Amino acid sequence: MLPILDRELVEKRKWVTEEELMDYYAIGQSTPGIIAINTATFVGFKKAGIPGAIAATLGMISPSLVIIILIALFLGNFAEAPLMQKALKGVNIAVSVLLISSVWKFSQKTLKDIMGVLLCLAAFIAVGFGGISPIPVVALSAGAGILRFLIGKNKR
Repeated sequence: MLPILDRELVEKRKWVTEEELMDYYAIGQSTPGIIAINTATFVGFKKAGIPGAIAATLGMISPSLVIIILIALFLGNFAEAPLMQKALKGVNIAVSVLLISSVWKFSQKTLKDIMGVLLCLAAFIAVGFGGISPIPVVALSAGAGILRFLIGKNKR
């Protein structure tokens, strides 16, 4: 979803900058809810206030809601079918590639020095291998960023 948001909102429609989208994404990731919906809500709010936020949220959830209802109606009949199992495995691979692509694209824009790279790796290890919830990792990373800013500000 994130590559689609980037292409549609930043590149094609120019409703937000890449920096704004990354900020919305970071906030959306650290708050409850689906990241893409949270991000769309922020963008809708920026463009048209509360009505824009409501329209953007409904625009994001409506297609998925319809698709989920249709799948739920028919999945019981097809879930165990070998062809469906193969198709779902293919979808999983495609989603993994899209996520890796998004991570790579955003890392090129946000990881500007060795401290950023180390913080990114520590967060990845903590969440991916340490079983730590992303919420405290995001909070600690934000604290580290603020601390680094304050230390850098005092050195100038």
